[in-house]
Amino acid sequence: MKYAIVTGVSRGLGESTARYFLEQEIHVVGISRNANAKLAGLAKENNTTYEHFSCDLGDVTAIESTCQHISEHIFKDDISTLYLVNNAAVVDPVDQSMNISNRDLAHHVQVNTIAPMVLMNTFLKKTADFAVPLVGAIVTSGAADRPAYGWSAYCTTKASMNMYTQTVALEQDTLKTENKVIAFNPGIMDTAMQEKIRTNSPEQFAEVDTFKAYKENNSLKDSDIVGAALVDILTDDANLKNGKMYRAEDYL
Repeated sequence: MKYAIVTGVSRGLGESTARYFLEQEIHVVGISRNANAKLAGLAKENNTTYEHFSCDLGDVTAIESTCQHISEHIFKDDISTLYLVNNAAVVDPVDQSMNISNRDLAHHVQVNTIAPMVLMNTFLKKTADFAVPLVGAIVTSGAADRPAYGWSAYCTTKASMNMYTQTVALEQDTLKTENKVIAFNPGIMDTAMQEKIRTNSPEQFAEVDTFKAYKENNSLKDSDIVGAALVDILTDDANLKNGKMYRAEDYL
């Protein structure tokens, strides 16, 4: 029996990724503030299960509690593999660094950096306790590789996730476990985050016109296509490379 834990399943890439896990008869646990009734229905169609846990990823205590509840739910079964996809993220605050409030900055780092680290760390430990291999992915971004005016928080947190992925992978290789952890860059998709980005002014985000052009020119990928690519990568046990930075565009 295989399980997948996916964050940000209410819509976009998280929903798409969860859907393709279910279609491969992998049981899914979704984490998001809002439930997704479509995934529950899809699970029944594919003779699998879908469980949703509401959680504010901006609250470490809430994450810890949610991890405990999820562990009690999934480890009662005979699990052969656990997949963990850290997809949830925020783009705000978008502005010149000097204009960003400390409170907004702290929330951004909590959701984009602390939350995925807490989830990955926790389930690395839990799977070790139950002798279950873990295959983990953190959704990253091209913003991790270059500075973008107005995206000091977003570029920084995504870059931190790339280094975290490589460091965890190094540890797992050194320990000679069966665990594999990768980063996945989905590229530009037609999602709610893209809509949010397009509402910024050039003073806040210098590349806003470029992002508006992506939409106007139909350059945005469908999240279903990207989600399918991510699931294909994660479930290709023989070829999955621990610590690798994967790009969706190489598989589409």
